[in-house]
Amino acid sequence: QVQLVESGGGLVQGGDSLRLSCAASRRTFSSHTMGWFRQAPGKEREFVAAISWSGGSTYYADSVKGRFTISRDNAKNTVYLQMNSLKPEDTAVYYCAAQPSRYSGSYVDLYEYAYWGQGTQVTVSS
Repeated sequence: QVQLVESGGGLVQGGDSLRLSCAASRRTFSSHTMGWFRQAPGKEREFVAAISWSGGSTYYADSVKGRFTISRDNAKNTVYLQMNSLKPEDTAVYYCAAQPSRYSGSYVDLYEYAYWGQGTQVTVSS
């Protein structure tokens, strides 16, 4: 079992930046593909970004490409999402997720992720 705890959300203005963090409980963190998803009110949960075990490969939704950066520190069992140039349409609850250990499923499919955090709210005002 992997427990994930997100932090770093908040209320910001358009154009501002935020960095989300997700701390994992398991020592095998370095063997899990990690992803960030978000869910706005009345909408389905959608893929935002993902990073491979080693951090050598990253993937982004088109809507955030060039503005968001995902990274990981395996020594700290933590994955980050740096969000720059935030827009009101980025407003959502952001979730951290982990795929099973040593499993490389589709990065964009939320059903490929076995473990989820509780979410952190990001609100961007115009």
